[in-house]
Amino acid sequence: MNSDSSKTSAAWRTVERLVQGVQTSDGAGVRLTRVLTQQLQRRLDPFLMLDAFRNENPDDYIGGFPDHPHRGFETITYMIAGRMRHHDSAGNQGLLGPGGAQWMTTGSGLIHSELPEQEQGLMEGFQLWLNLPAKDKMSAPNYRDIPSAAIPEVVSADGVRVRVIAGSSQQLAGAVQRPVTEPLYLDVHMPAGSRFVQAIPAGHNAFTYTYRGQVSIGGTVVNDRQMAILANNGGTAVSIEAAEDARLLIIAGQPLNEPIAQYGPFVMNNAEEIQQTLRDYQAGKFEAAVVQSL
Repeated sequence: MNSDSSKTSAAWRTVERLVQGVQTSDGAGVRLTRVLTQQLQRRLDPFLMLDAFRNENPDDYIGGFPDHPHRGFETITYMIAGRMRHHDSAGNQGLLGPGGAQWMTTGSGLIHSELPEQEQGLMEGFQLWLNLPAKDKMSAPNYRDIPSAAIPEVVSADGVRVRVIAGSSQQLAGAVQRPVTEPLYLDVHMPAGSRFVQAIPAGHNAFTYTYRGQVSIGGTVVNDRQMAILANNGGTAVSIEAAEDARLLIIAGQPLNEPIAQYGPFVMNNAEEIQQTLRDYQAGKFEAAVVQSL
């Protein structure tokens, strides 16, 4: 699956660095890998965090993520295997199953939970945090479940399968479009011996995360459970090759270039806004959140 063959090598994004991720736990003891950490937020603006989880032992996921608050950004949860139930302070609920996604704009604040609806078997997926511009941080929260069947897919002649969660790929619009940050979020399944080319606007920050097998980007090998930060060098596309069957995420977006102030589950632009957020949360204002449909 190739794009314009007239592209020269100068147009390709190369790998700036590889990131292995940090083993940690969150929620009620869910074991996960924090791939995009707080130290990378400026480099990968507008993205704030990427967690990857792949657990077959129920003890590593059964506690899930009980009630917790958020303000100031968007969360995108994408499941590969397993079932997770969402509840929030506006009374919304949804079941996130294999191949499905959940896109939540926390905006001015809400409280939600994500709890497993299984007691055995594989639980695998990702949660990505996408920053909101300052002008939208206090907007009304939004929530949307995206079942697997609602995520557009395209398959090339040589078998590369692309699931377009956000943005567009190969002239196919994804399930979600966002102004300002213009996120691209692809799940790409590559058979052995295949090549895939994805356009990425110049100036957008971009990275990949391999979650099966091994791929090569500009001669750099990216192994299973590795992130590749793509150089923001004016390149307008990334070319990926797979010598073996592989799966990876491709994520990119327009940087906001705004100050980032984070305190746990709250992301604002300065310390005073964080203090106000804490006051609002302690006053119970998040419990009355009104969530709109995306």
